[in-house]
Amino acid sequence: MKGHGTKFGRKKEEAVAALLTQRNIEEAAKTIGVAPNTLLKWMKLPEFQKAYREARRAAHGQSIARLQQATSAAVSTLLKVMVDPNTPASTKVRAADSVLDHSAKAIELEDIDARVTELERAAELSQKR
Repeated sequence: MKGHGTKFGRKKEEAVAALLTQRNIEEAAKTIGVAPNTLLKWMKLPEFQKAYREARRAAHGQSIARLQQATSAAVSTLLKVMVDPNTPASTKVRAADSVLDHSAKAIELEDIDARVTELERAAELSQKR
């Protein structure tokens, strides 16, 4: 959150962090030593909203990265279940179905991404004309 300059202030940066880590506005305000009404006022400021949005996006990005790291282990687990001779047939079928379902969704997402990219390119070209 650096780069907001002195106008934004350390206390507001702490408020953004507290909003991400505390359960509600009252707890966030208490954590940084301001009244809840003060925090509510800050939350209406455009620069505060921008900083809070950026911080939430960064936190969400970190969560997504952790999920992506766990994907490999999840696939390995499904594959082990599918080939384990001691696994009941119904469980093997569910594991196989899950692998197939997620593979199909991944292909669909790649196709959608390619289409969106193509549409964006076409829109850019038509705007330049």
